[in-house]
Amino acid sequence: MRDGTATAGADGAPAREASGPLGPARDETTAARERRLGLVMHAAFFLLLGASAARFLLRHPGHPDTPWIIVLSAVLALLYVLGSAPLARPTPGRLAWLASVVAAWMVLVVLAPSFAWCAVPLFFTGLRTLPPRAALALVAVLTAFVVAAQLELASGGFDPNLVVAPPAVAAIAAAVFVHMQRQADRQRQLIDDLVRTRRELAATERREGTLAERQRLSMEIHDTLAQGLSSQQMLLQAADRVWAANPEAAHRHVRTAASITERNLAEARRFVHDLTPADLADGDSLEEALRALAARASRESVDLAVRCHVEGTPALPLPDRVASALLRIAQGALANVREHARATTATLTLTHLGDQVVLDVADDGSGFHTPPAGAPAAMARGHGLPAMHARARQLGGTLTIESAPGEGTVLSAAIPLEPQP
Repeated sequence: MRDGTATAGADGAPAREASGPLGPARDETTAARERRLGLVMHAAFFLLLGASAARFLLRHPGHPDTPWIIVLSAVLALLYVLGSAPLARPTPGRLAWLASVVAAWMVLVVLAPSFAWCAVPLFFTGLRTLPPRAALALVAVLTAFVVAAQLELASGGFDPNLVVAPPAVAAIAAAVFVHMQRQADRQRQLIDDLVRTRRELAATERREGTLAERQRLSMEIHDTLAQGLSSQQMLLQAADRVWAANPEAAHRHVRTAASITERNLAEARRFVHDLTPADLADGDSLEEALRALAARASRESVDLAVRCHVEGTPALPLPDRVASALLRIAQGALANVREHARATTATLTLTHLGDQVVLDVADDGSGFHTPPAGAPAAMARGHGLPAMHARARQLGGTLTIESAPGEGTVLSAAIPLEPQP
């Protein structure tokens, strides 16, 4: 039946099987409402059937058709009881049952017009069981039998009300029922659409979360393990070049590469734990972490000296996300300096300005032509600059780069400390 059929969702599964609270709650509410309506319809049918039989027996005692009336009443009651629930789907067996009930009622009305008003429950049974056009046709046939029965029962001559009233009542009942049915169908469709939309939204959020996590991991790996491996490669290549001519320098490069390996191992273990930067994992402040980063970068580089300056004092400790992002930006910027700038000095400057914190990374290297504002990430060199831009954007901040060939580079990351609207 129309109200028992579930609309398929986006993945082809019935909406009533949708996950979440809407599907089960809607099914339970609808089932309870239909059970109550079914009980009312049953009670009305048997009440009208019993009243019609009692009226016939009281008005026509000893009538020759009385045995037939009693038998047909019993058959009609039995058919109604043995039939499926009034709200069942229109299967062939269900349609045959409805046809049998209507046929038995018609015979009863022909023999005893008193049974005409039993048609009212049959109206709703037909409307709920059959397609709209077939149901309205059945209502029209039942109404015609009711009118004929009322005219036969009329004892005072022709009464126009008997001709007009039953069709008017049937039309009003059918119109109200059809309207309510359409409203219920629309409501079910809206709920199905909502369930499907929620399902699609959850899938989209899962996909976006997966992509965001992949991007975050790629940035973390680039700013730590990849940079460490790059430094190891440069140091080992430098050791290989001077191995015969200057064994002491070669050994120093190898020891430095070993210390970088130890540092990378700590970062890898930190990934497994919670992806917090190792310099901040032990409760160190961002200032201490930047100084440690500068000292380590100076030791690990062959010909690069890195200094660190802190200006101003924060009113409150920096949020963990801000400290972590700025440290990763500093690591990425120094990696670019070591690999591309051919610089001899670099300076990390952390400035506390009250409503924001600014990190500047300046070098005296070869510089480069900066891409115009809004240029695609592909124009930026490698993965480092897009990753640094992404970190600053995620915290509502900005990252700017000032550089020119032969004039060095200044990278500036500004992160606001007030909540973003």
